[in-house]
Amino acid sequence: MKLRDTTLATLIAVTPIVPITALAQSSVTLYGRLDGGIEYLNHVSTASGTATRWSAEGGDWGTSMLGLRGTEDLGGGLSSLFDLETALQIMNGTTGGGLLFSRRAYVGLKDSTWGQLQAGRNLFIDSDGVWEFDPLVQQAVSSASLVRGRNWQQTNNNVEYHSPVIHGLDVQGQYAFGNQTSFNEGASGQFGRSNGIMLSYHSPAFDLRGIYDELRDQYGRFSNIFTASREYFAGANIRVEKFKIQAAYTHYSAPDTPTGLADSADHYWLGATWQPDARWAVTGAGFYIHVGDGAGDATHDPGGHAMLYVLGTTYNLSARTFLYGTVAYVRNGGASDFSVFATPRGADPSTSPLAGESQTGAYIGMMHNF
Repeated sequence: MKLRDTTLATLIAVTPIVPITALAQSSVTLYGRLDGGIEYLNHVSTASGTATRWSAEGGDWGTSMLGLRGTEDLGGGLSSLFDLETALQIMNGTTGGGLLFSRRAYVGLKDSTWGQLQAGRNLFIDSDGVWEFDPLVQQAVSSASLVRGRNWQQTNNNVEYHSPVIHGLDVQGQYAFGNQTSFNEGASGQFGRSNGIMLSYHSPAFDLRGIYDELRDQYGRFSNIFTASREYFAGANIRVEKFKIQAAYTHYSAPDTPTGLADSADHYWLGATWQPDARWAVTGAGFYIHVGDGAGDATHDPGGHAMLYVLGTTYNLSARTFLYGTVAYVRNGGASDFSVFATPRGADPSTSPLAGESQTGAYIGMMHNF
């Protein structure tokens, strides 16, 4: 919903979070999406064994969110911009992590020749970059599942640069300060100094992307392959008539992991989407994780492997509303306990099965965009 200058006074009156300076904007856009449905999951580990769970779900296909973004034309190809965005849980009305703006809160400048520079809270660079190469576009079951959510984080204190697109090529860089007197450390419960760079190429027939990033823990260390590590990512999309084929490889390294525990992992996937018409699409994909040699503990996965198979479909009821359904099966190696969902190791509650046990999950629902 686009709100021009003539209607901004009304927006300010009914939306207290909009500052008075919004009156100076060339345009302000209120946007969002709402996702809800029903979910099934078996072999969930419990204190007495395993159990099956049926539940109402909010955000399984995509995070429900509410956002406000705006731009002001400063002349000469230069504009100012801002974006305020929070995740929502529609099943209980809460916001993501209890934050007012859990996903994005930044301000910046954009120049038609030199690119875009911004500062604030944002998705970490791999979260911003991996979804486009994920056949399941980072649903609850997706490329995030076998890496326990490593590729869908947000970081504070970001400074980012986006280059203009030149002959299909563009570069994005991100630097997140720890904001502590000890340079690499972060605030309690937050990531430490983190950074990354992303190079992309887009064409009508195919897309390519490479990412290198560093996500540090609160103490400034690479201490866990799935929560604080270095990442090397390469992905490709190929479009052939009504098909889009997607493949990627990621290597994770956590050299500060305690001695004896697994400190590296390799993640691969291959998938394809068939879209016979504008309304209907079907996606199938396989994801494989191999965790390097080493023991595990409550928060570190041991050496092992898992294979995740996913089949999903969407059906558009309109330009803004669609129905979806996804079913998934994960087969774990003897030492691994990956869930079809991106549950952190040791989370409470957890969706993981017992070590070496397979798991099946499914969900159906509806997404509305506005």
